[in-house]
Amino acid sequence: MYRLQGKRRKEEGFRTIDEKNLDELIKKYRLLIISLLVILSDQLSKTVVVHNFRIGESTPVLGNFFRLTYILNPGGVFGSKLGSQNFYTIISVLALIVTSWVFFKTKSTESWFRIGLCMVLGGAVGNLIDRLRFGEVVDFLDFDFFNINLPSSKILFFNFPGFYLDRWPVFNLADSFVLIGIVFIIAHLLKSPRNTSQNLGI
Repeated sequence: MYRLQGKRRKEEGFRTIDEKNLDELIKKYRLLIISLLVILSDQLSKTVVVHNFRIGESTPVLGNFFRLTYILNPGGVFGSKLGSQNFYTIISVLALIVTSWVFFKTKSTESWFRIGLCMVLGGAVGNLIDRLRFGEVVDFLDFDFFNINLPSSKILFFNFPGFYLDRWPVFNLADSFVLIGIVFIIAHLLKSPRNTSQNLGI
């Protein structure tokens, strides 16, 4: 009699653990809908631009402050250029692997952290699709934010040549979501770095 009750309790315990794991997995896959929406909105907006603009064409939306300017960007996010197209493709794939791994390692209590990861994941996939299709990334959001003017200077043994920016690099929705996702991730890490590291098993 006692043995049967013990077996039942163990079986019930295993079911509870399985149900918890299943519930956790379902919650994670629901959050991945965010990544899917990011990818769809990014690719849809790029498709509209590609079919209605010529490369280099620019149309004012809010005067000179905001334009739709269709360009193909061989570099990285916001026009950064640190290597070849293959370099950025490899970096994108590695970013997807790392982001996916971190996402599935986090617990359901890390909501904003996982939402940020979903945005980064969706944005990375959106730009990776462009690289695989065109060899370059479609950019079209052209804003004239505040100017940046950093004079040349010498810091220790390093000579800084200076930097001037009168109009921001053209970008796309994927870049925007990646940036917003990173802000979410950093804000969460600053708020609760210990809990996040514990949940990741670090």
